[in-house]
Amino acid sequence: MPSQPSRIHQPYYRNGPSHRDGADVSFQDIVKIFGFRTVTIGKWVTKEEQQLAANLFFDALCDLMEILEVSETVISLNGSLSLAFGSGGRKHSSAHYDSQRKVLALAKNAGGGALAHEWFHGFDHYICNKLFIDTKSHQFASQCWLKDHQQKPHALNIKLSRVFEAIFLTPSKTQPNDYVNRSAFADKTLKMYYYAQPQELSARAFEACIQDHYRKNAFLVQGTKQSPEAKLGIYPVDEHRATISKNLLDYFGHLGQVLSRQSV
Repeated sequence: MPSQPSRIHQPYYRNGPSHRDGADVSFQDIVKIFGFRTVTIGKWVTKEEQQLAANLFFDALCDLMEILEVSETVISLNGSLSLAFGSGGRKHSSAHYDSQRKVLALAKNAGGGALAHEWFHGFDHYICNKLFIDTKSHQFASQCWLKDHQQKPHALNIKLSRVFEAIFLTPSKTQPNDYVNRSAFADKTLKMYYYAQPQELSARAFEACIQDHYRKNAFLVQGTKQSPEAKLGIYPVDEHRATISKNLLDYFGHLGQVLSRQSV
């Protein structure tokens, strides 16, 4: 009986322009173009799967770069982020960001659609000591923001603070919003503390922003509207979702502008 093809063989919808003109790219090309620190491919990944994955990763990362209006350097978090495919993940997890090793890992069969979520974990971790004074290496900016850590004065940091404000608080800025409360209720129902963690709330808000963009890529993000998780109420909705997206795209757009002026 022939083995079932892995999920990587199935088509992922995207509607953006071609970034490769039909050519194949390798993971080594991705490391070189974006400046990632390293890439690790699992030993059970076939050559064919590796090629399919490299093309999917490349298209998704290029789409993310264009959606956020940033450079390749931002996508690799200034060369600090490593990639792993079919290697370095966690058991029972389709994707994972390892904050100790700064590795974004996608599982071979179930990682598609999780790239934006895990990338934001990496960004949330990377930006923490740029946003706040006196942070620890394991901390995320979203966590420190909720704990009122002292911020470093900078126009970009003000914009990023507004992002977290939109994610966590009501318009009055006095209490947690419905998104936070729904996520906490989901945790209570499931008897765990996961969905209401600040870094998870932030990564899902980022996912929603990316999925709502007119540039679609199902390998980059999917499942923020119709999935079982979405039906649990753990994604931002309606006007709140739009407000978060506006703030996120404003922040990253200005980040891209500032960095492009610095590189001139």
